[in-house]
Amino acid sequence: MPLRLVPPIHRATHRIGLYLSAVGDGTLSQGEAHILALLASGAPATIADLHRGLAHKRSTLTSILDRLADRGLITRTVGTEDRRTFLVAPTATGRTVAARVKRNLVDLEQAVARRVSAADVTACLKVLSTIEEEAHARTASALSPARAARPRREPVRRREQRARGRR
Repeated sequence: MPLRLVPPIHRATHRIGLYLSAVGDGTLSQGEAHILALLASGAPATIADLHRGLAHKRSTLTSILDRLADRGLITRTVGTEDRRTFLVAPTATGRTVAARVKRNLVDLEQAVARRVSAADVTACLKVLSTIEEEAHARTASALSPARAARPRREPVRRREQRARGRR
């Protein structure tokens, strides 16, 4: 059976990244742009909130947040209620960039909405959420108990930062 759903999703995702690069200054990766769009309200978000919003691997999310922090677009602070939680918030510059990214994504969505019906959007969202749920369930079941229990290696960047005393 030929693939019918995944290739168009990959293409659309790639095109969104190209669009964001074209309408922006070209310095943000797609992952960075999407995180900033989630932070566009200006309210702090936890790492868990961002993970739920984008479903990146934790190590990928950490790398993206490191790059955004290094560029002065976000801050990470320890949570006041739970010191194990980090709150991520855009800086003043980050809010400006985040607003632009979100505005560009809203413009794209509005252009699409003018070309399709509300029923088309509802059906598309149902298909996409079902794909996400199925992939998530299959990811969880693919981890055997032995593999899931195996300790994970610390990412190289984090080991290097710890060695330099940054964490």
